[in-house]
Amino acid sequence: MIVEEIMQSDVRTLKPENTIEEACDLMEKKRIRHLPIVNGSGKLVGLVTDRDIRAALPSIFLRKDDQGILAKPLESLMTTELITCHPLDFVEEVAALFYEHNIGCLPVVNDRKLVGIITETDLLHTLVALTGAHQPGSQIEVKVPNKAGMLNSVASIISARKANISSVLVYPDRQDASYKILVFRVQTMNPISLIDDLKKAGFNVLWPNLPGVSS
Repeated sequence: MIVEEIMQSDVRTLKPENTIEEACDLMEKKRIRHLPIVNGSGKLVGLVTDRDIRAALPSIFLRKDDQGILAKPLESLMTTELITCHPLDFVEEVAALFYEHNIGCLPVVNDRKLVGIITETDLLHTLVALTGAHQPGSQIEVKVPNKAGMLNSVASIISARKANISSVLVYPDRQDASYKILVFRVQTMNPISLIDDLKKAGFNVLWPNLPGVSS
């Protein structure tokens, strides 16, 4: 999956000469927390977040100073050293940027022009859709040796029961690098027969660990 498939393309923006007050009004009206700043050519030159504005405003005990601050241009507040992505970047690579840099959004640019934005919420919605967690079904976790063919072996047992696999995730076993964990989302509300088949085939089913199912 690439960025342009999940990015928001209808992006609210302001210019560097707009005021902090105008940014506050727009962010409140549109219920947004990230506001890209563009120049007259539509090129990205900065970013303002609700956190930036809160940090710039004085304490609630000094509200009489608000008007002077609110009249300042956004160029006095905006962040100009930005991390950006391209519409054709892979979503998983973008997710790594969020994780590595602890950021809440990524402007999407093409030839320096702003074409979209991705937020943490967009990534969360994508994760839910990819894993099928929003659909009825069951999750099965199987610990297998970290070698070729294991995914196919487990999937074939599930397929033999005519259970439809919604998604598969694979991650390393944190305690033993010679193993990995396969996480299947299957479209069945009763996975007991699947678990029984997997255990009979010698697989270590971590979840669900149901009592009374043969091991």
